[in-house]
Amino acid sequence: MRGTPGAGPGADTGTAARLQKLFEGHRLTPTQRRIAHCMVRRAADAPFLSSVELAELAGVSQPSVTRFAVALGFDGYPALRKHLREVAPAATARGTGSYNEYQQAVQAEIDNLRHLAAVLADPGPVVRAGRLFAASRPLPVLGLRAATAQAAGFAYFARKVHPDVRLLDEGGTMLTDRIDAAVQAGASTLLCFALPRHPREVVDALEYARAAGLTVVTVADSAFAPVARHTDLLLPAAVGTGLAFDTACAPMLLGRVLLEAMCDALPDAQARLEEFDAKAAERGLFVE
Repeated sequence: MRGTPGAGPGADTGTAARLQKLFEGHRLTPTQRRIAHCMVRRAADAPFLSSVELAELAGVSQPSVTRFAVALGFDGYPALRKHLREVAPAATARGTGSYNEYQQAVQAEIDNLRHLAAVLADPGPVVRAGRLFAASRPLPVLGLRAATAQAAGFAYFARKVHPDVRLLDEGGTMLTDRIDAAVQAGASTLLCFALPRHPREVVDALEYARAAGLTVVTVADSAFAPVARHTDLLLPAAVGTGLAFDTACAPMLLGRVLLEAMCDALPDAQARLEEFDAKAAERGLFVE
């Protein structure tokens, strides 16, 4: 299960960024968004995949791949692949590098973090998200299955500075009840961490939250993730796919960046942190 072919140090940030740029501004169908999402996740391999290979990876039909290429303005998939090969850096060629499978996974995460750093060159979306979180009382934070740890980590630290953070980490019929309760208590924004494989109930919950009047901010693995169409502000942070289970260093770091932006927007954040530290010292909470 490990060591996906072609997923060497090559899950290259430059190729991923170019793919994102190529897809932006096009009205894509859900099937086409699925293909785009697959290509971003497999950025290093994308210029070398046949239409049949891409269709199999994305779980769609081969004609869907052809229609996808045409929707992007190309004569067909061969023209799209030719374009990708012309703009891809030489380092993404298959078979390069001598890293073992574990090193490849680390290198892929390093690439994901570099890509995140490039995205954060424009701090506007993160600053906006921080202000939305600060203004929402309470602030519900949603994360199910693979994203539970990301949501729980954010909520743990956010509670130190935000007066009312509500972690939504269990699905089922109670989830909509808890969203309703947050709205009735005055919530204006919901933060969601959405990672593959994307649970259907997360998509349904975001649709429900927006219908209930909440502004939805989502940290997802791609701008083309299934949750995108139910999100007001989507912040992408790629996951690594070279091991049996995905790695999510970039989404975790983006969560910490969002915490910083929220602290900047909360006038009493520093005072709350100092109060917590004082009480922790009194209780001997931590071993020095």
